[in-house]
Amino acid sequence: MSFISIIVSTGYSQTVNNVPFNEIEAEYIKIVGTQKLLSNKMRVQIDFGQLNKVFKTKDTQIRDRDDKQLDFNSMVDALNFLNDNGYDFVQTYV
Repeated sequence: MSFISIIVSTGYSQTVNNVPFNEIEAEYIKIVGTQKLLSNKMRVQIDFGQLNKVFKTKDTQIRDRDDKQLDFNSMVDALNFLNDNGYDFVQTYV
């Protein structure tokens, strides 16, 4: 499991907890990646300090315009995705 801190610049059409990236009012976010069961794909969750319901992982998932959860090939793929959406890498720790 990896934790990565990101500083927010701008965003586009993806959402977390029904909040578009460009409307997240947080200077920093944390992404947490976990490998999907029986798959090489990664699921990434975003923490920007939002209030989450207990056992509602949808509150932290990156979702597309059609409200489908995005899966990534690796954490680097997720970082590239966030970079493409205006985020800057700050720090990582394990």
